[in-house]
Amino acid sequence: MTKDLKSSLAWGGGIIAVALAATLARRTGVIDADAVTRIVLGVIGLMVAWYGNRMPKTFAPNEISRQVTRVGGWSMALSGLLYAALWAFAPLDVALIAGCGAILIGMAVTFGYCVALRNRMKAA
Repeated sequence: MTKDLKSSLAWGGGIIAVALAATLARRTGVIDADAVTRIVLGVIGLMVAWYGNRMPKTFAPNEISRQVTRVGGWSMALSGLLYAALWAFAPLDVALIAGCGAILIGMAVTFGYCVALRNRMKAA
């Protein structure tokens, strides 16, 4: 089993464990339902940030691929951190719209950079 697969399974198991623990805490009256939502979605944002941080460290066969993974890594790491912060501190409706928007903007930045590189290569 590769290191990436193990870490992905660990993240999946960790998110399930956090969700179960938060649900148990809600049922015992320690936290309310909004806190469960914020905790679980905040952890998902941290997972996106972690994968964004891992992107530039993966193997890329050429310079263009390395450029894309660097930009994609930065955009996903920052959007994941923003998503987690919004779920931790913003009102729920703002966290939902702005958090999803942050992830979509991170993806759009990566896609836009790929298109810009492709157009630059065609022009050269």
